[in-house]
Order: sequence, then structure tokens, then C-alpha cells
Amino acid sequence: MTTVTIKMPELLVSKLSIAAKKRHTSRSALVRCAVEKYVEEDLPNAEQPSACDLVRDFVGSVEGPRDLSSHSRHMKGYGE
Repeated sequence: MTTVTIKMPELLVSKLSIAAKKRHTSRSALVRCAVEKYVEEDLPNAEQPSACDLVRDFVGSVEGPRDLSSHSRHMKGYGE
């Protein structure tokens, strides 16, 4: 998870602390939930990231045959 630092007025921090305690969760979790809800309401039809987008940092990090998904010899016995 990435860390994001924000500045808040003391009164808002106090309210956030009370709300988090009331819900038995952390302030961070409560802020994540609020931001996610806000973003979903603001961008309801936003395109979901593809599987490739989600693993982009790992592409090419594993050694193996380059033609694994396209060469018939790798499919021998698959599904049996």
C-alpha cells in the first residue's frame, strides 16, 4: 500500500478520531473508506484496471519460456 500524507484542521482530526473509535477501526481505514466512497460517487463509470495493469510491475520478472501461451507443445496434457 502507498502512503499518502494529508493536512487537516485539528477539529477534523478530532472528529475523525472519535468516528474511528466509535467504529472500532483506525483513522487510516476510515479515511480510505471515505475517499473510496467519494471517488466511486464522482466517477461511477470509471474503467476498471485490466489484469495486465494490476501486475505491470511483475511483467518479465519470472523466467520461463517466452511462448508459453502460444506454442502447442506447452499445451500437451493440459486439461486432462
